[in-house]
Amino acid sequence: MVSVRYIVDDVDKAVDFYTNHLGFEQKMRPAPGFAMLARESLTLLLNAPGAGGAGQAMADGSVPAPGGWNRFQIEVDDLDGTVEKLRKAGASFRSDIIAGRGGRQALLQDPAGNLVELFEP
Repeated sequence: MVSVRYIVDDVDKAVDFYTNHLGFEQKMRPAPGFAMLARESLTLLLNAPGAGGAGQAMADGSVPAPGGWNRFQIEVDDLDGTVEKLRKAGASFRSDIIAGRGGRQALLQDPAGNLVELFEP
């Protein structure tokens, strides 16, 4: 099993996004600033800034924040259909569909701006 931790502005919105649009299941929600979700062998840990150890400021004063370019990948059978369905539901994308040697991808943004790569081989 693999775990990924994302910092999110609003844990409720993130839980709704991942469970309703990407097939994750909520496994644990012990506090307002944290949730644990799962999809197949991936565990997704969601932390609000300031919540728990993962959300605390560093010694230099930097504060965990959402966004960036790191992401995990979800393989889909129909990238065009998946992107269309998510756009109709109001989801935001950082990119249009990009074609490469191994397949095609689109960079979906969660409500906090964290990326999920939708990939069709």
